Amino acid sequence: MAMQLIVISNPEAIPNEADIINRLFEAGLNRFHLRKPNYSGQQAAALIRQIDERYHQCVALHQHHEIAMDFGMKRLHFTEKHRKATDIDKLTLLQQQGSILSTSVHETATLQTLSGFDNAFFGPVFNSISKPGHQSKLSSSFTLSKVYNNLNIIALGGINEANLNQIAAMNFDGAAVLGAVWNNPDGAVPAFKSLKQAAANLIENHYDR
Repeated sequence: MAMQLIVISNPEAIPNEADIINRLFEAGLNRFHLRKPNYSGQQAAALIRQIDERYHQCVALHQHHEIAMDFGMKRLHFTEKHRKATDIDKLTLLQQQGSILSTSVHETATLQTLSGFDNAFFGPVFNSISKPGHQSKLSSSFTLSKVYNNLNIIALGGINEANLNQIAAMNFDGAAVLGAVWNNPDGAVPAFKSLKQAAANLIENHYDR
């Protein structure tokens, strides 16, 4: 199958943001991560209400997990700090209740011991587009092992159409993009469509599971 392609929201407010998000879903987006670290729960809820209800199941919340139930949302993302402060029993209970959990990881050693999660964002794989100075520590020959507790491991950081082939070669299950889509909000949907086509062309044996 094709590489998983995930879009993360711009951390700041974007004009006509909900309309763009809806159009991204219409263009074939399957998973959207809502990351608004400076938003209150009310602000996050207001944005979600503007996203077509049929797409709510495809949205992962990075903050304000308590509002997820109000929208029938089951995808919850834990920052590294939030993960370390959360008891494994709570994570297990959330999964038993049907939640799909993801987290952020910056060291391969962490992947080896990570439990209670379905997906892990790993990075930065390349120098960040959206965060100047946030640079990768990985070598160009880095290859991800596939022994990490059945985790889906998603590459994060500096990903664009030109380096998706490297993500495939590194053995990641997918890629998460931010700057490649949101640096030009007016062109967000065409940029995503181009990325989606590039990802669809990267059908590799290690994605056939």
